[in-house]
Amino acid sequence: MGVPTTAQAEVEIDAPAAAVYDLVTDVTRMGEWSPECVKCEWLGEPGQVGSTFKGHNRSGPVRWSTVARVLVADRPNEFSFATLYKDNPSTRWTYRFQGDGPTTVTESFEAITSPPLIALAERLFLRNRQAQLEEGMAKTLSAIKAAAEA
Repeated sequence: MGVPTTAQAEVEIDAPAAAVYDLVTDVTRMGEWSPECVKCEWLGEPGQVGSTFKGHNRSGPVRWSTVARVLVADRPNEFSFATLYKDNPSTRWTYRFQGDGPTTVTESFEAITSPPLIALAERLFLRNRQAQLEEGMAKTLSAIKAAAEA
């Protein structure tokens, strides 16, 4: 199986779009919700276009870190960031928020370019990567839903 290129997941959350947007854009909490992300930390000013953060991830025995740059910070409609490879976008992650309680949240990713080492690791160590990513997005959205509706 090749390297995944795109996927999306969606959930309806009984909360205002702005509140859900605020949860998602607090990337320091992503480790609470994502089955793959362990933690994130802002590297400068948080949450605005051009801001960067570092994410620490794991999948089974594989561990890695990435730096991401915020591409869109349009509260309460869209939050998008790209992981970087040699300071260029590698994978774009987007969250869209529609409605205002209930709010439909759509999470998607698009692989722009895959660093050679990541592509190799995904082929060798992360079997069924597409299914893992799709399942991970569904779990992440489910956890965000639980937090927003609590």
